[in-house]
Amino acid sequence: MTGQNRLKLGIFSPNCSSGMAVTKIPERWDNSWENNIELVQMCDAAGLEFMLPIARWIGYGGETDFHGSVLETITWAAGLLAHSKDIHVFATVHTAFNHPIVSAKQLATIDQLGKGRLGLNVVAGWNKPEYDAFGVALPEAHDERYERAQEWFEYVQKLWKEKRAFDWNGKYFQGTGVYGNPRPVQSRVPILNAAASQQGRAFATRNADFLLTPVFDFDQATETVNDLNRQAQTVKREIGVFTISAVVCRPTQKEAEEYLDYYANQNADWEAVDYLMKLQGMHAQSFTPEALANFRDRFAAGHGAFPLVGTPDHIADQLEKLSHTGLKGTTLAFVDYVKEFPYFRDEVIPRLEKKGLRNKN
Repeated sequence: MTGQNRLKLGIFSPNCSSGMAVTKIPERWDNSWENNIELVQMCDAAGLEFMLPIARWIGYGGETDFHGSVLETITWAAGLLAHSKDIHVFATVHTAFNHPIVSAKQLATIDQLGKGRLGLNVVAGWNKPEYDAFGVALPEAHDERYERAQEWFEYVQKLWKEKRAFDWNGKYFQGTGVYGNPRPVQSRVPILNAAASQQGRAFATRNADFLLTPVFDFDQATETVNDLNRQAQTVKREIGVFTISAVVCRPTQKEAEEYLDYYANQNADWEAVDYLMKLQGMHAQSFTPEALANFRDRFAAGHGAFPLVGTPDHIADQLEKLSHTGLKGTTLAFVDYVKEFPYFRDEVIPRLEKKGLRNKN
């Protein structure tokens, strides 16, 4: 994550059934453990920077129960780190559902296992059915979710740094004689936070190294990056802004567009799409009301991700344009990661190297 590639690349959501594609096609992503191990080893050998999971506890229904099956992210990260050599693997942790003492020890243990390749994706949580499942009230005020997340984060950081036992007397957590041992291998575990709301972006610019946010076109991406950089500067920090992308890469534009239509239009799980969009609009604030109204197709294709659809040349050009907006990287998702990533690896990544966006692995 600290490498010199101008455009960092990572894989998003392979721990979740169907990945990011809300589709009913039988060849949609199978999030089996075997598939995840095969994928991380391919991505590691290809020089990708990271793997990033979604922490999900309740699916979105529909015919496929989209994201109904999800590999738990801390366990997943430990396993993937044990089966890889160089790639960073993020664990995604809900601050509403995980105690900081337990999380701090779990994460430090995993970083020991991975010899300093763990990343932490901090999420405040927004999905009301998940709060209901845990018997936890979803705070009506968006600020309160991030107030709790801030205390959780500061508690974990102190557990990783403080050498003596200490007491913690916060609003959300209390503890006496607390300490954390072992500690992470890394002096600074890379912190990622997905944010689009005002409160979320304020949290990310205060605490995170990388902020993951959706973008809808190149002009909006430039504006978003500039705004976030200005916001980070007000707290004397720098932050790398990433976005999310959904990839359909084929030898011809016609093949790519036909496959997109096949899985994300003709065979979309529209019931799950609409429920996902409803929850996002009600609680997440990750997408503006205008975006939700205009991008139903994008939610079917890739959970609202930026579409990279076309030939290797076209996709490399699109990624170059995204880089020119100031974005430092993007996640990638495929309908079937294991079957489709090798073509992207063999055809798109060399083109990115020629453009100077990535160094040869």
